[in-house]
Amino acid sequence: MLARILTCPRTLAFIALTATTMLAHAAAAPMGYADARHLLARTGFGPTDAEVNVYAPMTRGDAVARLLREARTSAITPPPAFATATVLPRRPGRDAPVEERKAYVQEQVRYGLELRAWWVGEMVVTPSPLTERMALFWHNHFVSSQQKVKIAQLMYGQNLTLRANALGNFGALLHAASKDPAMLVYLDSAQNRKGQPNENFAREVMELFTLGEGHYTEQDIKEAARAVTGWSLNRDTGEYLFRPGLHDFGNKTVLGRSGNLDGDAVLDILLAQPATAEYVTTKLWREFVSPDPDPQEIRRIAQLFRGSNYDIKVALRTLLMSDAFWAPANRGTLVKSPVEFVVGTLRQLEISLASGLPFAIVSAGMGQNLFSPPNVKGWPGGNVWIDTNTLLARKQFVDRLVRADETSPQMIPVAMAQTLRRQASARSEQPLLAGAVPKQALAPQGAANDDTARSQRLAREVDRGMRNLHFDATVWLAARVGTTTDDKERSAQALLLALAPQSPPPSGDDALAFIRATLQDPVYQLK
Repeated sequence: MLARILTCPRTLAFIALTATTMLAHAAAAPMGYADARHLLARTGFGPTDAEVNVYAPMTRGDAVARLLREARTSAITPPPAFATATVLPRRPGRDAPVEERKAYVQEQVRYGLELRAWWVGEMVVTPSPLTERMALFWHNHFVSSQQKVKIAQLMYGQNLTLRANALGNFGALLHAASKDPAMLVYLDSAQNRKGQPNENFAREVMELFTLGEGHYTEQDIKEAARAVTGWSLNRDTGEYLFRPGLHDFGNKTVLGRSGNLDGDAVLDILLAQPATAEYVTTKLWREFVSPDPDPQEIRRIAQLFRGSNYDIKVALRTLLMSDAFWAPANRGTLVKSPVEFVVGTLRQLEISLASGLPFAIVSAGMGQNLFSPPNVKGWPGGNVWIDTNTLLARKQFVDRLVRADETSPQMIPVAMAQTLRRQASARSEQPLLAGAVPKQALAPQGAANDDTARSQRLAREVDRGMRNLHFDATVWLAARVGTTTDDKERSAQALLLALAPQSPPPSGDDALAFIRATLQDPVYQLK
């Protein structure tokens, strides 16, 4: 009988109508605290209670519209002094004195540190966390690394380009990022010339920036490489420069399109492929919705994305308004990246920074060194962020952050050093922080290769930053909603955790113990 009732056409129609009505009602009703927190946690870095309360009375549609409408295209934090120079520093030649060459390298390393500190500081104070999240997303899509680019000014310029176009038009962003001077150096486009084409950029623009694997041939790569010959940069100003004497003006065929194609024409051919919209939409889905994209939804959203001429806001709005984004099954399914974890914790505990540098170092020790992704594919993300070493580093960070006794041993760098050594060994490359923290800052003279000395010096660097912070657990918990301690603790958990805690924290009058236990709960790793 029950089976007949459930398979009755009228019953099925009624269920479908009821579900549709409920979804429509949910979309038209105020979100409430939990939904607002979910939206802001997924599109920013650890929302504060005040931010959640601003969005809670809104409908989902109004909230998403406001997020997109108020997204910035520039940072509010003044950049480092070196970043605004109009002339690039000249790299000493091989015949220059050793001291001069070392001084140049040390200067660029110092600038790189300032750049990381600046971006972390911007992430903490920005009124538009979505902008910085998208800039970080594109940083991991259009990958460049200071370890190869070397010149910090070029990395800063690329960061400006990614932020300015973060929520604009993907086609414009693709063209701008492809000609960005940091990209020209990183993928060797500046060495690409007629008769000696370099295929690095042509391969990566198809495999990683637009189409994805399986949608092009090796011949397409060879022909595209010819098309981008002549792309270069002005060595004095660091600006893009086309050198016609190095360009191959011959006929080329890319993805079935033939003609005297140049680099811009090739990019437009890639944008015309449906695979490009689906590839980018899939990456956005994994960033904001869940680890497992729905193929049917990907096709639907990609069609809208491509039909809008690649308006990034159209893709993001459709993703954020999808049933999958709001589904309970997809909450708490994404792992916070190290930058999200560190910056989000600082934001949610409302901690002001004197400098972002210690926290850029902390993030690097957890596996995400800003401006230095591990390779052209970027950080893999997802569950890869968590292993025994990085999880220990995360727990030690929050423990140190909220610890009242500042004379306790500094444990953070222990896990960091293990992570750095393991990653360096796995990649047979320099340690993760090479190029991020100069050896002179991490080890005393005569101990440049001593990992223990480096980690001890790193401990002091981070500890100095921690000592400049102030967090009063009692005051912070007292500001939560509720008249009783239990009410305030539930309110704090609703803000800090995407799901119910796996291990109930201790209750009572010890605010510090409660907050520490909440931040160390496994659920705090998720968003």
